[in-house]
Amino acid sequence: MFTRRTFLTATAAAGLAPGVAMAKKKAVEYDPTPQFVRIKKQFRPGQLLVAPRSFYLYYVTEPRKAIRYGVGVGKAGLEFTGTATIDVKKEWPTWRPTDEMIEREPITYARFKDNDYVQPGGGDNPLGARALYLFQNGVDTYFRIHGTTQPQTIGHAVSNGCIRMLNEHVIDLYERVPIGTVVTVV
Repeated sequence: MFTRRTFLTATAAAGLAPGVAMAKKKAVEYDPTPQFVRIKKQFRPGQLLVAPRSFYLYYVTEPRKAIRYGVGVGKAGLEFTGTATIDVKKEWPTWRPTDEMIEREPITYARFKDNDYVQPGGGDNPLGARALYLFQNGVDTYFRIHGTTQPQTIGHAVSNGCIRMLNEHVIDLYERVPIGTVVTVV
């Protein structure tokens, strides 16, 4: 039986010279585990760099060296880009979705509609174990680098704009970075 698959296979094979095999391209596997890596020299020690397309956050430890952490990032159209500073840090932070989040997903955030309810910090809080609050010129951007209760989202663009990390990784980063740390999201 002649199928679309056999047609495509035959067409591809016909384009090859006799005796030439197709090379298999080895896929690079995503690894969210923190590890020391080399980084471009323009980033100074103490800075954070977030590369949303590759789902990594880099904490620059010394010239050309950084710790790389796997992250989850904002859905298309909701992501933060630019430069900010960490002006507030919180352990087991409270959380309330923004008005825009409630408007976009009224069913998901129904318990927050038309009230001032704030979810207490703890194991079921979406911000996880730690949160680093991003500010620009002293104004809260409402974007955060934070832990997550959904570890399966690391390596994906699924959030409402924040940078998500595994709780144990955000705890490690939280201990390393002081208030005033510069964060660049490219």
